[in-house]
Order: sequence, then C-alpha cells, then structure tokens
Amino acid sequence: MIVSKTPLRASFFGGGTDFYDYFHNSKYGYGCVISTALDMHVYIVVNKRFDDKIRLVYNDNELVDNVDEVKHNIIREALKITNITSGIEILYLADLPMTNLGVGLASSSSLAVGVLNALHAYKGEKVSKEQLAKEAIDIEINRLHQEIGIQDQYAVSYGGFNKYIFNNDDTVSIKKLNLNDEIKENLLNHLMFFYTGNARDSKAIFKEQKKTTKNKSEILDSLVEMVTLSEEYLLNNDLDNFGYLLGKAWEIKKQFASGVSNKDINNMYDLAIKNGALGGKILGAGGGGFLLLYVPLNKKNKVRKALSSYKEVNFKIDDEGSRIVYKD
Repeated sequence: MIVSKTPLRASFFGGGTDFYDYFHNSKYGYGCVISTALDMHVYIVVNKRFDDKIRLVYNDNELVDNVDEVKHNIIREALKITNITSGIEILYLADLPMTNLGVGLASSSSLAVGVLNALHAYKGEKVSKEQLAKEAIDIEINRLHQEIGIQDQYAVSYGGFNKYIFNNDDTVSIKKLNLNDEIKENLLNHLMFFYTGNARDSKAIFKEQKKTTKNKSEILDSLVEMVTLSEEYLLNNDLDNFGYLLGKAWEIKKQFASGVSNKDINNMYDLAIKNGALGGKILGAGGGGFLLLYVPLNKKNKVRKALSSYKEVNFKIDDEGSRIVYKD
C-alpha cells in the first residue's frame, strides 16, 4: 500500500503569465508567479488488487477491466503514463470537498501530481519533483487539452513559498523566497481566507482568457512587473504595500475574462474593503472559490464579522510539496 500527500496552493501574483502563449512571446523572455503551497492536501491511496480489475474510489466508484474504461480522466492518464494497466485500487481523498468544479486552489493539479507520485512509488520508482510537475502538465495540457497555465503543477509538487519563472525555452526556474520567520509569520497573520460558497467550472474562463492572451500582452507584462515589486515588498517586510498590490492585481485580473468576477464576488470584496481590508483577490481562475484578503491586524475582527456568512478557513505554508507518507 502507498499513500501520497500533496498540498493545494494559493497564487499571489503573476497568474496568467504562466500560459505558454504568453511566456513564449513575452518581451521579458519569461512569465513568473509568486505562490505558496498550503497545509490543505490531496491524499492518494494505492493498493494492489487480488484480481486484474481496476477499482477507483472518489466521489464516484469505478470497477473496470482495463485502463481505457476508466472514466476519471486524470487518473486514467496517470495510469497510462506509469504503464499500470490492471490489478490496482486507487482511493482519492482531500481536505476540501471533492467536486468536478474548482475552488481556485489547484485541486486538479494536486490530484495529478499526487496520483503520479503514488503510482511511481507503487512501482518502486523514486522520481523528482520536476518529473512529477512535467508529467502532470503532460496529462492536463497535452493529453486532456485543458487550456491552463503551468504554475500549479510546480507549486504543488515542490511546496514552499516560491517565485516560479517560466522561461521562453520551456525551462522553469524556482527561486525559494528566503523570508525570515518573522516576516512569514507576520504575513500569514495578515491574510484571511474565505470561501465564497460557490465552486466554479474554470474551463470557460480559461478558454476565454487563452483566446485573448496575445491581445492582453501589455496587461500581462504589468503582472510580471508586479511579481518583482511584490517580492521586494516581502523581503523588506513592507507588507501593507504587498496587501494594496493584491488589490491592484485583482483589478487587472478582472479584465482577463468576463467570468472572473460577478456581482456576488464584487459585493463580498467591496464589503471586506469597506471594513478594513487593504486588498485581496479571488484565487485561481475566478468566478467563485476562495477569496484571499490582506487585512491589518486591528481590522480582522471587523472584516470577520462583516463576512460572517462566509466560511473562513485558516491555513499555513506547506514546505514539503508532494511526498509519500506511507509505504508498505
């Protein structure tokens, strides 16, 4: 039996610049993001069956005779990549509700990386975090033709609080942000996380965003510049300006596609700002999921009260990334 544990992630700045259409043609020669892995996880349990069937357990159940019959597209393609075609059971668990809709925390990429990690370990193969990220990208973009970027696969594979640079030669540079414990704790104390109450299908949002990427190159260039500025703010412990910058990035993000925000999200965000938040953003593609806010410490209770109808979620940083936590 094998158990893998893979974090979810929150992206602060640079989302959208991790699309191939942008960083292959960027005037800077790259795209980049700053993100952190979260101590909320996807768990994959893999076990050998006594017969040759394939059994999957998630929010559905499957029992099939061969890999081509598997309905769960990510797990099916992971089985094919690892050349496992029969005699296996796979159980998928998560710290957040499992649905076919996203919540902006990279749950699909966490699943892809986590199941690949577990299946490689099942075969006795120890693979690098780089390989896990690349194989997950192969599944999501090349095999399943999802119109997404490539930041999530790296963020959940590597873990930690990092700057990811997506070079136009398709290499990825990973810069660990060496924040001292005081800055890191100070930042986390100022961040608040609220669930909007709505999951959303990101496919339509990303599809529209991808179609207009070339027409929005100047906007995306400004997001690259924001990554550099936000890094300076973090390293200098200038966190209030980091918070204000989140709000500026959110205003830009709303220009990406028509479904990024809506009346309910705008009202929720405006209510948070009115009660003291300096800035924030919807995580992921937008349209629902989680709202991340930067709030002065003396305003947190006021914001919490104002958003009391929404579920608040506490989080910390996961520094390890995807890993095998049990092997027998």
